[in-house]
Amino acid sequence: MDPYKHRPSSAHNSSLWTTNRGAPVWNNNSSHTVGDRGPVLLEDYHLVEKLAQFDRERIPERVVHARGVSAKGFFEVTHDVSHLTCADFLRAPGVQTPLIVRFSTVIHERGSPETLRDPRGFAVKFYTREGNFDLVGNNIPVFFIRDGMKFPDVIHALKPNPKTHIQEPWRIMDFFSHVPESCHMFTFLFDDWGIPSDFRHIEGFGVHTFKLINRDGKETYCKFHWKPTCGLKFLLDEKAVVVGGTNHSHATKDLYDAIASGNYPEWKLYIQTMDPSDEDKFDFDPLDDTKTWPEDLFPLQPVGRMVLNKNIDNFFNENEQLAFCPGVIVPGIYYTDDKMFQTRVFSYSDTQRHRLGPNYLLLPVNAPKCSHHNNHHEGFMNFMHRDEEVNYFPSHFDRVQHSERVPLPRNPVSGAREKRIIPKENNFKQPGERYRSWPHDRQERFIQRFADALSDVRVTDEIRSVWISYWSQCDRDLGNTLAKRLAKKASM
Repeated sequence: MDPYKHRPSSAHNSSLWTTNRGAPVWNNNSSHTVGDRGPVLLEDYHLVEKLAQFDRERIPERVVHARGVSAKGFFEVTHDVSHLTCADFLRAPGVQTPLIVRFSTVIHERGSPETLRDPRGFAVKFYTREGNFDLVGNNIPVFFIRDGMKFPDVIHALKPNPKTHIQEPWRIMDFFSHVPESCHMFTFLFDDWGIPSDFRHIEGFGVHTFKLINRDGKETYCKFHWKPTCGLKFLLDEKAVVVGGTNHSHATKDLYDAIASGNYPEWKLYIQTMDPSDEDKFDFDPLDDTKTWPEDLFPLQPVGRMVLNKNIDNFFNENEQLAFCPGVIVPGIYYTDDKMFQTRVFSYSDTQRHRLGPNYLLLPVNAPKCSHHNNHHEGFMNFMHRDEEVNYFPSHFDRVQHSERVPLPRNPVSGAREKRIIPKENNFKQPGERYRSWPHDRQERFIQRFADALSDVRVTDEIRSVWISYWSQCDRDLGNTLAKRLAKKASM
C-alpha cells in the first residue's frame, strides 16, 4: 500500500496547513509557549519558519523602474521583413510569439503615485523559438545622456536628495546644466508628454539603434517603435493631481480592468531602417540615443502587432521577479556601438543578479520557453533538477552539439583607446524643432514648467544663465521668453 496515496501531493494544493517541509500544522493561531501566557519557546519550528519567511518576503527594490505593472499577450507578424533579418519570430506574416510586457515609472519608489512627471518604461520580453528577446525601452524616443559613464549620476540627480529624501528641482537643474544633450529629452519630459494618462495610451521606443542581420549577413541599422491603436493621451498638471489623489495606482487599475473586460490593448510595431554606409551623411550621429531619425528621411515601416490579452496570475512572480536586459537578443538582431546601449548590456543583468540572484533566468517568468542546455551549475537559488555526471565541455560522454552558426556583424573595429565625446553632438537642433512644432498653449506650458523648476530657491543665477543659453540655442524666442519669465518671478 502506498503510504502517500491519500495525502495531498504538496502544500500548494493542500486544504490542510503544513510547514514548508510538508509537516502538518495543527495550530496556526498560537505560538508554543511555557504555559498559556509565555514566554515563547524558540523550539517552535513552525513559528520561526513563518516569521523567517515573512521577514524575507521583500526582495530589493529596483533602483530604477521600481513602480510597474505587467501583462501577457502575443506578437503577430503582419508584414514580411525577412529580407532584413533572419530572426525566427519575424520569419513570416502570421507567425505569433508569446510575450510579457512591463510598464513602469522610472525614478520613484515602488508605491509611488503613477501620475508623477517621469519617463515610462516599456519593456517587452518575447519568448521566441530561439530564446528570449528583451526589447527594453521607454515611452520617450530619446534619453538624457549618450554615455553610460554618466548613468549613475543621472539617476542620483533625479532621485530624492540623500539628506532630505525629497526630489528637489535644484539638484536636477544643477546636474543637467552640465549635460547639454539632455535638452531633447526635456522637451518630452517637461512637455505634456511627461504625464501619460495611463499605460494603454503611450508609445514605446527601443530608444537605441539596433542592427538587423539577414541570412546573407547584410546589416541594417534599425529603430523600433510601438504605436498604440487607441492613440496617445496625457494628463495636464492640475488633472494629474486630482487623478493621483483619487487613486495612486490608477494606471495599473486601468490596464488590469481593460484586459479583464476583454478590451485588449494593442500596439503596432514599426521600424525605421538605415544603411550603415550612410551613417556619416547627416548632421547627427545615428547611434546617438539623444537623437531621433527624421521620419521624412526614414519612414516608419510596419512589422506586426502586439496584443495584451491576459493579466498576470501573481504580482510578485510575474512583475517583481520579471527581469529584463537589453543584452538578451536573438539571432538576426544585434547591438550597435551606441555607448549607452553597450553599457546597459552589462548593467541590467548585473543588477538582476544582485536583486534576484545569479540564477534569476531560471525563474519561470524569465526562463525561455524553448529547450535550453548549458553547464551553468549550482549557485544561489538554483532549483533546476539535474542528474548529469558531465558538467564540462567538450566531452566524449556528453555529445551535445554546437548550435547552427548564426550571422554576426563583421565590420572591422579599430582605433585608439580614448575617452571622448562623439564628434557630432548637435545638441540643440532637434529640441528646437520639436518646440516649434507645438501650438502656442503647449509651448507656454513647457516654459512655465521649466521656469518653475529654475525658480527653486537653491538654483543659482549661474545655473539659470546656462539653461537660458541652452534653450536660446534651441530656439531664440524660447530662450528670451524663459529669461523674461524668470526675471518676472525674481521681481515678485
